[in-house]
Amino acid sequence: MVSVIPLAGRYIPKADDVVIGTVTDVQGTFWLLDIGAPRWAPLHMTGTPWKIDYGETERYLHVGDSVVVQVESIENTGRIGVTMNGEGLGKVEGGTIVTVSPAKVPRIIGRGGSMIQTIQRMTGCRLVVGQNGRVYVDGPAEQTMRVRETLHLIDEEGHRAGLTERVQGFLESTADRDATGRPQAPEDAWRTMTPERPLSTPPGPAPPPDAEGEEGPPEP
Repeated sequence: MVSVIPLAGRYIPKADDVVIGTVTDVQGTFWLLDIGAPRWAPLHMTGTPWKIDYGETERYLHVGDSVVVQVESIENTGRIGVTMNGEGLGKVEGGTIVTVSPAKVPRIIGRGGSMIQTIQRMTGCRLVVGQNGRVYVDGPAEQTMRVRETLHLIDEEGHRAGLTERVQGFLESTADRDATGRPQAPEDAWRTMTPERPLSTPPGPAPPPDAEGEEGPPEP
């Protein structure tokens, strides 16, 4: 289960947005996702990389699971269509999701990805930023807390000049120190704790469970 820490805001979806959603309900052919929008977004089983038999959706995703999806369409009725087919999309395992104001997402990413690269480099955590203001953070608990506080700083002060310097200053002041008092490289600590989980690997689709049986009719 991924823990979710809310800090702000509602999200207005746009086509092609990559967002992080939480499963709130499971039906025979689809899951309902909370993506922080005014309406829930149904994820149909055909919008996943898995071959799913009719009525077997609960074997793949459960209420409370979190997924990275892309907004495909927004109908006149307000219905939001999403897909989990695509590079970097899929179920996320473990970690923490921090929710900030969607308006601050560009500041979290930074020009050319500079801000998110700085946060990852100085904490050793792996981040995925959704346009709906949800940020998936994967790393040791202490470093995850530093990321959470950094995101809170950006959420609160993202409108002010000098944000990059304040973020770097905060991360430097909270860095672990070695025996000589010098900041310890977080990448080294991260590899020591969990060397089997590379920092650069984005969360991808979880391998589907084996499913057997006849495929039922699609949902009308």
